[in-house]
Amino acid sequence: MALLVKKWGGTSLATPELFSRAADRVIAAKKAGHDVVVVLSAMGKETDRLQGLADEITKRPSKREMDVLLSAGERVSMALMSIVLDNRGFPAKSYTGSQVPIVTSSLHTKAQIEEIGTERLKFDLDNGIIPVVAGFQGIDRKKNITTLGRGGSDTTAVALAASLRADECDIYTDVDGVFTTDPRVVPKARLLPRLTFEEMLEMSSLGSRVLQIRSVKLAAKYNLPIRVLSSFNDGVGTLISYEEDKVEAEEVTGIAFTRDEAEVAIHGAPDQPGIAHKLLQPISDAGIEIDMIVQNSSLANGRVDFGFTVQRADFEKAMELVSQSTQDMGVKAINGDDSVVKISLVGLGMRSQSGVATKMFQALASEGINIRMVSTSEIKVSVLVDEKYLELGVRTLHEAFDLERNP
Repeated sequence: MALLVKKWGGTSLATPELFSRAADRVIAAKKAGHDVVVVLSAMGKETDRLQGLADEITKRPSKREMDVLLSAGERVSMALMSIVLDNRGFPAKSYTGSQVPIVTSSLHTKAQIEEIGTERLKFDLDNGIIPVVAGFQGIDRKKNITTLGRGGSDTTAVALAASLRADECDIYTDVDGVFTTDPRVVPKARLLPRLTFEEMLEMSSLGSRVLQIRSVKLAAKYNLPIRVLSSFNDGVGTLISYEEDKVEAEEVTGIAFTRDEAEVAIHGAPDQPGIAHKLLQPISDAGIEIDMIVQNSSLANGRVDFGFTVQRADFEKAMELVSQSTQDMGVKAINGDDSVVKISLVGLGMRSQSGVATKMFQALASEGINIRMVSTSEIKVSVLVDEKYLELGVRTLHEAFDLERNP
């Protein structure tokens, strides 16, 4: 008998019929002799609907009150699921984040989990009751309702599983698992039966939206296996766990990409110690996240070219801040482009196999795709290219690294 935490996302709970389908999975696990804790997101587009109501009143609502408002969606889901399970002869009890309790920091709309009380959940499990917990929410030490940020239900599920020392955390979503890349771009993309935490962290941070990156980090910290499964189709999904001992891992496991990129380039900045700090500190102080960074070698006139990327939503602000910070530097030009994308190769095999980057560059060059920036780590290579080449670039690399083939 195992203890399983099972979480369903909003697209898997869009209708009452889908609640019944999710309940089928819970009941099947119970009949197999397992203990189950359920974690739920809000139904379908409910969070967007609630956000829209607030937007009709003001574009700058109180963050405290937004937490109260947006947390309502998950409370509806947990009650409906408990009603379904009870009606089918399997006792269930719903819990808000504050009732568990899931104690968080006081940073409204982006709270961090600090502590989880498990006594009530363990009591229910010992007495044959299925706890159904609202994801995404908690309570701070001043008794204020808090939320964990969009996608926070994944984090709730993993945190609960870790606290309860569950055997596995199952995440049910609208895809069959994690694929070599987005099947909407490459129809022949292959379902990956297994990934390491490290690979999933890279893919999540580089654009794969199957799992929230916070939840993967938390699972890795506690070595808690996560399985990504389809809510609509039967299958084993993708298991994300500790690193397997393989003699030779595949050089590339998958391809991630993100359209949410913008490039800022400063030409002819002074080549002097601390120039990167002077250019980037105002960006950081404004709360703008910087991704890729490149600095060219010193030019003959004692100047350098410097570039970096930010999210598209921050592009105009970043350009404004760079213009202000370089006023007295005598730079030659400042250019920006918000029609760029990032494509990334991820794979543990890069640790032991050379030539991945070269093969990537060659494949892109064969299709006339120019690379604007490059960023690497131990198990990934990322390139920045023009947005018009996104799908062609992903398809080209998927074929070049033979990702359609089963290993």
